[in-house]
Amino acid sequence: MSQGQPRRPQQPAGQGENQEPIKYGDVFNVSGELANKPIAPQDAAMMQTAETQVLGQTQKGGTAAVMQAAATRNEQVGVVGHNDITDIAGEQGVSVAETDVAGRRIITEAVAGQVVGQYVQATPVMTSQVGAVQQNAITIGEALEATAKTAGDKPVDQSDAAAVQAAEVRATGSNVIVPGGLAATAQSAAAHNATLDRDEEKIKLNQVLTGATAKLPADKAVTRQDAEGVVSAELRNNPNVATHPGGVAASMAAAARLNENVNT
Repeated sequence: MSQGQPRRPQQPAGQGENQEPIKYGDVFNVSGELANKPIAPQDAAMMQTAETQVLGQTQKGGTAAVMQAAATRNEQVGVVGHNDITDIAGEQGVSVAETDVAGRRIITEAVAGQVVGQYVQATPVMTSQVGAVQQNAITIGEALEATAKTAGDKPVDQSDAAAVQAAEVRATGSNVIVPGGLAATAQSAAAHNATLDRDEEKIKLNQVLTGATAKLPADKAVTRQDAEGVVSAELRNNPNVATHPGGVAASMAAAARLNENVNT
């Protein structure tokens, strides 16, 4: 769920030798070496190809479109050539993956292994009435199950446990942690993982969140307020004060946006 929409690069007022390139970190929530790399034309071409292969077409206003706009600007001001490709993107590639969860498609797009875009598309369900479409709101349990797919290999840490606890509290309407429930399991997993050094030995999110709906004593449709509460919990308990791409907070935020769209 959700990284949200990438920030569309602003067109420069004029061109000149001092024009700074648009870098990945200027328009996407990425870090490290990738954040400082200019977006190159062939990077955008690879993402366009990946979107077309997986989704059937490039997405209007989506990741590929934003990358193309940035790459075109970078080429116009002379910081990249038309056939240039960013070394890290060329080596590690780009990807577009889709996951079906409870009648919704979660689209996750990445460059060099870092998520640059994530959003949810509703998959309409036809009813017996010709032309009628039924679309139910995404529940907190379903959003947590989506996390098991989008960030399932992530070792559970304290920020994940806090986010799961906030989600359970929102679902049940009670601050009492259910013994053996999702929040308690996530907290135990985080405490266990803190004692280990090797990620492969740690408990992963998919081990905690798979089948989340059935593990919750109560459930409800995700609202913006629910998402904000979970995002806040994850941020407060992350030393970097950031949410994890595709993690619990991102999935809740994406579900809340989709639910608002369904209800409008």
